[in-house]
Amino acid sequence: MTDTAVISNTEACAPSATHAIGTEAATTVAGALKALADPLRLRMLSAIAIDPRGESCVCDLAELAEVSQPTVSHHLKVLKETGMLLSERRGTWVYYRIAPGKQRAVAALLDAFAPAAAAMDEPEDTAARAEALQQMDTRVTRLAEELADELTGLNRDLVVAIVRESYAGLVRSAKLTAHMIPLTERFARQRLADLTRDRVTAVPQVLFVCVQNAGRSQLAAAIVNQLAGGKVIARSAGSTPAADVHPHLRSLLTEIEGEQLAGDAFPKPLTDDAVRAADVVVTMGCGDVCPIIPGVRYEDWAVGDPALASPEGVAAIRDDIEGRVRELLATLTD
Repeated sequence: MTDTAVISNTEACAPSATHAIGTEAATTVAGALKALADPLRLRMLSAIAIDPRGESCVCDLAELAEVSQPTVSHHLKVLKETGMLLSERRGTWVYYRIAPGKQRAVAALLDAFAPAAAAMDEPEDTAARAEALQQMDTRVTRLAEELADELTGLNRDLVVAIVRESYAGLVRSAKLTAHMIPLTERFARQRLADLTRDRVTAVPQVLFVCVQNAGRSQLAAAIVNQLAGGKVIARSAGSTPAADVHPHLRSLLTEIEGEQLAGDAFPKPLTDDAVRAADVVVTMGCGDVCPIIPGVRYEDWAVGDPALASPEGVAAIRDDIEGRVRELLATLTD
């Protein structure tokens, strides 16, 4: 290789290097990740983040593991040194809360990175996926034409566009299976119903939004539909949908909805149409991703993620969500 070739290749690679995270920022982030690289500290941070009081007492955090009080205090001190926690002593006990400037970072860690890191990804056959995508495109085109022929009251081009957008939104995260076309049809019909829904005369509708739409938002929607008896309709969506509903949550949904409905549950991407059609939008750990639509009521529920919880934790999260749902339904059905 000539010197000229070396220089040419170096110049070609230079932009990637200059766009990398800066040294100072990398040092700060690495320090925070190092401090968090302990299972008990992560559990403490999670417990503080989802505490409905907005803070946790050190006495509550001590119950997370069978360790001494000095050990708990040490872990909390390490977390505090990262700048993620603030503390305040009241009498005998010290209370901890997430620092205001770190709330988005903590939410991203617990609600997006942690579930994705804990998931077991199957190896992907790239060639097979490419071939499946080509075949699927033909089937999506046929589905769009069939729905446009059926829904004559809607603009044909709009129906076709919604079908293709729905498929594109699902295929980004979903595994390609024989069920992709039925899922696309269900999602497209839902979106078209959103476009034509009259919030003044229709049954109240609640939209639950979390990051992956694979856990708590699915659970909350199922509980609403179970308790409301048709007087309120619930839906769910995710800002970054997962490939599938978390396996251990599927059994919980089966208890609530029955085997058929639970088996049909799948993560769906968040759309402006879904937000616009809702009377109430409840966010669950996804921050400020929802567009603000006039006339829509917004709530934020700090609840744990069942995907990362123990069986006892999942039961507690279900009870917490059910209590909140009952309060919400009381405001919508009175």
